[in-house]
Amino acid sequence: MATGSGSGAGRASVRPVDRPRGSSTARSKSVAPRRPPSPARARPAADHDATADLCRVRVALRIRPKNADELAQGADFDTCVELQPECKKLKLKKNNWASESYQFDEIFGENSSQKRIYEVVAKPVVESVLEGYNGTVMAYGQTGTGKTYTVGQLGKEDPSERGIMVRALEHILSSMSLETDSVAVSYLQLYLESVQDLLAPEKTNIPIVEDPKTGEVSLPGAAIVEIKDLEHVFQLLQIGETNRHAANTKMNTESSRSHAILIIHLQRSLKIKEETTVSIPSDTEHTLPGDLPLVLKSKLLIVDLAGSERIDKSGSEGHMIEEAKFINLSLSSLGKCINALAENSSHIPTRDSKLTRMLRDSFGGTARTSLVVTIGPSARHYSETSSTVLFGQRAMKVVNTIRLKEEVDYETLYKNVENEVDHLTSEMERQQKLRHREKMQLEKRLKESETFLNDLRMTSSMQIENLEKEKHQFEYAVKRLMQELEEKEGRNNVLSEKIVHLETSLNEKKQQQLESFSTTQILAETTKTYEKKMGELLRELEEERSRSASMKGHFNVLEQQLSDARSSAQFQENTARELKRELSKITQTFTSQVHSLEEKISQLVSEKELIYEELKSTQAKVQDEASHRQSLEAEVLRLKRSKTDNCAEESKTLCGMVRSGSGLGSEAFMHKSGNLKETLASQRGTISKIFEEVGLPNVLALLKSEELEVQIHAVKVVANLAAEDINQEKIVEEGGLDALLSLLETSENTTIHRATAGAIANLAMNVSNQALIMNKGGARLLANIASKTDDPQTMRMVAGAIANLCGNEKWHAMLKQDGGIKALLGMFQTGHTDVIAQIARGLANFAKCESRVISQGHKKGRSLLIEDGVLSWIMANSTMFPPSTRRHIELAFCHLAQNVENSRDIIITGGIKELLRISRESSRDDARNLAKKALNSNPAFLKEIQ
Repeated sequence: MATGSGSGAGRASVRPVDRPRGSSTARSKSVAPRRPPSPARARPAADHDATADLCRVRVALRIRPKNADELAQGADFDTCVELQPECKKLKLKKNNWASESYQFDEIFGENSSQKRIYEVVAKPVVESVLEGYNGTVMAYGQTGTGKTYTVGQLGKEDPSERGIMVRALEHILSSMSLETDSVAVSYLQLYLESVQDLLAPEKTNIPIVEDPKTGEVSLPGAAIVEIKDLEHVFQLLQIGETNRHAANTKMNTESSRSHAILIIHLQRSLKIKEETTVSIPSDTEHTLPGDLPLVLKSKLLIVDLAGSERIDKSGSEGHMIEEAKFINLSLSSLGKCINALAENSSHIPTRDSKLTRMLRDSFGGTARTSLVVTIGPSARHYSETSSTVLFGQRAMKVVNTIRLKEEVDYETLYKNVENEVDHLTSEMERQQKLRHREKMQLEKRLKESETFLNDLRMTSSMQIENLEKEKHQFEYAVKRLMQELEEKEGRNNVLSEKIVHLETSLNEKKQQQLESFSTTQILAETTKTYEKKMGELLRELEEERSRSASMKGHFNVLEQQLSDARSSAQFQENTARELKRELSKITQTFTSQVHSLEEKISQLVSEKELIYEELKSTQAKVQDEASHRQSLEAEVLRLKRSKTDNCAEESKTLCGMVRSGSGLGSEAFMHKSGNLKETLASQRGTISKIFEEVGLPNVLALLKSEELEVQIHAVKVVANLAAEDINQEKIVEEGGLDALLSLLETSENTTIHRATAGAIANLAMNVSNQALIMNKGGARLLANIASKTDDPQTMRMVAGAIANLCGNEKWHAMLKQDGGIKALLGMFQTGHTDVIAQIARGLANFAKCESRVISQGHKKGRSLLIEDGVLSWIMANSTMFPPSTRRHIELAFCHLAQNVENSRDIIITGGIKELLRISRESSRDDARNLAKKALNSNPAFLKEIQ
């Protein structure tokens, strides 16, 4: 039976889960979810198996403590329930002679904590829901047995009192990240066959809608509130509890008058492991997803059913009778559905009630379901307790097919791709702007360089022109100076010739002066005149020479300036050529970068179009696969219908036989109980075969493990196997008894002591095993444990093992020598009724076997029990035992009275009065007959009576 809101967007992938079937306390290991093919990388499609994992409904039983009325009864209180937590069994006693045993997945006693119940019943379901599966945790039972306390207790002040609802939400919030995941709740009640919203009381008569294709159930209009933290959880649950209908009855002061259903919606995203990196030239990296994003959507239903009740016991009247009628009607419909599922009926009447429609996925559907049934201890409510226990037994036969629901988050994928495209577009625009800005800067620099070059050209040309003008001027001046110099040289030559001529003439005149003194003065004056003229001419010549040298120096300077101007012009031309080459290179680089950017932009656009096309093709493939799966499911249903039609008449006849049996005394009920026993026997045989295949040596090897938890589980497994006769010989042959005795001697753990003593007690029921246990010192080890422990359950197991050993007269002396009898008497100090019952059974076995041996003549002398003070203990405490224990004590005392050697001790302790009382008042015929036989056959007793 399925419930939940409509399926979300995307493809729902249903795949099997591989989980080992084992203890409900062990967390199952889930298979990593497979993903559909990625659009960004070619990979093979996920292989979806058509089968799914079968998971049985797990059922635990919880018994509430005695209430005030039951405590007030004191010793008159009569219980109909006996728990066996180690064996996970419940014994339901109809009266003192008739009882039935039932096996459950877990048994919780009166002192079981809320935390342990959550960890065993609800925690595996919550962890499964966190992994993507639907789950249901439900409480069922009679009114006033603690369903609401187990499921809905808030425990805001005392965290240890918190129920399953609060602990489940606390577990979920601590396991999820609210940044990527979401948790939301709906809180509803089914009151008078009307679905009402506890978080929005104005919403009443909410419709239940079923999807015709998937069969999923949704509740449109129900409020769905997203959870923020644990304080928010307390507020919502407090609002729901305030709005829920409750009333005061004789059975319960706060009796729930409606079924409460808390629906927790979870959505978790799966991490994407593969990534592809695309590089951009500007050293920016972008990551594109390499796989499709997936989301897991799951629901957890926590159901607090209203308790079934009888009007005569609850005292309901008026409108409460109408409420009780609808409660019982919906619970009856739920029981019919579970009966049909347990019997593999072809028709499941889920539409008979809104409760069964809402829980459609929980029983026979795809959810992992845990059920806790609650009962009370009082025999006054035996019929209601029996009905609850049988309901749980039938629910254990229901098998669900759990499926993982994961969806492709196309919306997130589209947003991611769109964001990536936007990011790339903005980056491309940014790069374009950057390139444009660089281009503008380069163009500006180019223009500045061209302007500078033009200016430089103009300046150079002007300087060249000026230099050429100056050159021409200098050349003209040089020519003119050269002409002047030539002219002056000509003049100098003329003067030189004149001087030579004058010198010649002077010499001639000197000669003439020699010739004539008169002419001497004239010549002297003429010579002075000529000398003056010649000095003046020489000065003029020197001046012309100096002027010519200065003109040559100035001409050299002008030539140097001209050569410098020519070299500067050549350098500026070379600089201009270099600037042109650099500008051409920059232009080419910028053009190539622009072309590469345009090519990459076109490539990104084509990749974006390719991704969209792949998305569209993937959606088409998903639709084709969905239609193909629906056609296959329709074909399977048709084949199943054709198969079930062949035996429809036989199935209807069988259903009629089962349903016709009502009442505990009917023949059909007895037949059904017999079938249940046969089923349990076959299950035990199947367990034995499984352990044969695994190998008993491997199981026994775990007893030597260094881990305490492994040892405890191994001992419990061996103890359960030892309960079957077919397994005991194999356990002993493989050395299991030696391992158990060694563990009993070396371990200090109370749980190991308890489970080991239970296993030895089971083995001690076999005569051949008793010899091995005694010879290996088993009685001594058991007595040692009894003296050290103060745990009642451990003492009960030890007393049971010693009681079984007391049933073989061959080992009485050794049992007494090893302290077994004193250990039994010492455990009486606990005052625990179950321990005292095992003590009484052991003493009765010992006295009976000893009496038989003495009557056959194989033994004589005083009883070993009397030597250890058993007779004094019986006389001192004979009136303190409950009726069931007292019967064993009476048998032990009567068997001791059959031995004549014990007469004196019995007379001294006042045992004659006890024998007389037993002969008249005992509820057992065999005890009365043994007492009368002892009184009539023993002369010492007859003398005392007279």
